Amino acid sequence: MAVRQFHAGALRVLRPHRLDGSGQPCFVVVNPGGGYLGGDRYELDIAVEAAGTALVTTQSATKVYRSPAAPARQDVRLTLGPGAVLEYLPDQLIAYEDADYVQSTTVSMDPSACLVASEVVTPGWAPDGTVFRYRGVALRTEVVMDGTTVVLDNLRLRPAEDAVAGLGFLEGRTHLGSLLVVDPRVDRALVEQVHELLAAAERRLPLLRCGVSELPVPGLVVRALGPGSAELTELLLDVSALLRSRWTGQGRVALRKY
Repeated sequence: MAVRQFHAGALRVLRPHRLDGSGQPCFVVVNPGGGYLGGDRYELDIAVEAAGTALVTTQSATKVYRSPAAPARQDVRLTLGPGAVLEYLPDQLIAYEDADYVQSTTVSMDPSACLVASEVVTPGWAPDGTVFRYRGVALRTEVVMDGTTVVLDNLRLRPAEDAVAGLGFLEGRTHLGSLLVVDPRVDRALVEQVHELLAAAERRLPLLRCGVSELPVPGLVVRALGPGSAELTELLLDVSALLRSRWTGQGRVALRKY
């Protein structure tokens, strides 16, 4: 149940709906403006109280356009109480020609809470048909427990400044996917199971490159490179489905954007 829901400025939050019989509400964030421009700043605050559960997504891809003077910025603050569950599964981020985007995500969570958060970065269309025409994408994620930073992830993509941009940038792939899971139920056996799932995906789709790592606290992070956002999105949802089947008995996420 949503105790409080508020939006102002460009972003809107639709009334929650339920995707299955678990009672978990799904919230959809909408940007009626259609995209982010240089100098824009967006803020998203999500708090899930003790034993609460929520799934948050976006209505469509986040599109970042030319940012000649200043980057577009988004600050995301997630707060999870004891036993809380948050699945944060936005659609892909598309960085178009000359786009510059900075995102900071700060997670303050109880050690007993569960966070599953995904991100897919996509190069947008350019007039000459080439990829990696965006200026930069910087994604910083910090997870804090009991006042101490337990996970810090910095992803910085600036194709024009990379000496290997023409040869080895993203190992020749165009799209990057990440899935961050922080949950006390994550153990080595689960990490190995995720590794097997990723290996099977690579055998099925040779253009994929995937990996999984354990975190300093119970949790894992998946990184995947691929040829398109659809392949990476499906892969990350496959990992999410594995976690759901083990922990809640829920089926694979089937998002409805209405």
